[in-house]
Amino acid sequence: MAATKTIFRGSYTALVTPFKAGALDEEAVRAHVAWQISEGSHGLVPVGTTGESPTLTHDEHAKVVEWCIDEAKGRLPVIAGAGSNSTREAVALAKHAEKAGADAVLVVTPYYNKPTQEGMYQHFKAVNDAIGIPIIIYNIPPRSVVDMSVETMARLYELKNIAGVKDATADVGRVSKQRHAMGPDFIQLSGEDMTALSYMAAGGHGCISVTANVAPKLCAELMDLVFKGDYAGALKIQDRLTPLHDTIFKEPGLAGAKHGLKLLGRGDESVRLPLLSVTEPTGKAIRAAMVHAGLIN
Repeated sequence: MAATKTIFRGSYTALVTPFKAGALDEEAVRAHVAWQISEGSHGLVPVGTTGESPTLTHDEHAKVVEWCIDEAKGRLPVIAGAGSNSTREAVALAKHAEKAGADAVLVVTPYYNKPTQEGMYQHFKAVNDAIGIPIIIYNIPPRSVVDMSVETMARLYELKNIAGVKDATADVGRVSKQRHAMGPDFIQLSGEDMTALSYMAAGGHGCISVTANVAPKLCAELMDLVFKGDYAGALKIQDRLTPLHDTIFKEPGLAGAKHGLKLLGRGDESVRLPLLSVTEPTGKAIRAAMVHAGLIN
């Protein structure tokens, strides 16, 4: 059990990775991190799925992690994406993140190869044994095909660096089951914006949010209200954000988030194949949702 796990709570932005003419845009990466901090986000998650990690080279992946940590300058915790369906690659990415100064790593359940529960356990144990910072398990069955069981999670939580889970199962009942199995100190971060508020009511500690790319202040304020026990106030913010949560994910969420940032005048919406920028109807829906949220006129 990781000793520093209690710091991971609130609204953590699953950062998009800005490009310029197809290449990484360091200036835009740093500007996005600085804006997230100024808007009140509680933490940052570079190079997860939303950061287009599948289409970044290992060198690009490393650079984005380093830029994010350097720009954050310890003002916010950084949970660096370090997932791979190759255990060797996951270990290498996690080691780099630790060396670069990340506060924790986010490691996804191995996708495509469909490991057994024991295979997943050994995968995460290998990462655990290779580093000395907290590990957040990323459980996302819709993308990885495999679903880590509560029992496997409980076994992993006995290891020194396993701190919690980013739960994208869309099953709010899992929060209670995981809380029962691992206890209240096991960090549970929602991986789904739309159900994050209900996730918190069941015992969650925060959300790794795609929407927070576009609405960092509102996402952070919602979490702050929850921590104060003001669920009525949080619900008012949820009502403002609901259309945005919905429309950002009508097409791949990172493309929706990048389009929202373009509407704010905060970035280029280009993405890497096989993903595409959002279609015109989805773009109009995102604009309308942002007007509803009070982000633009």
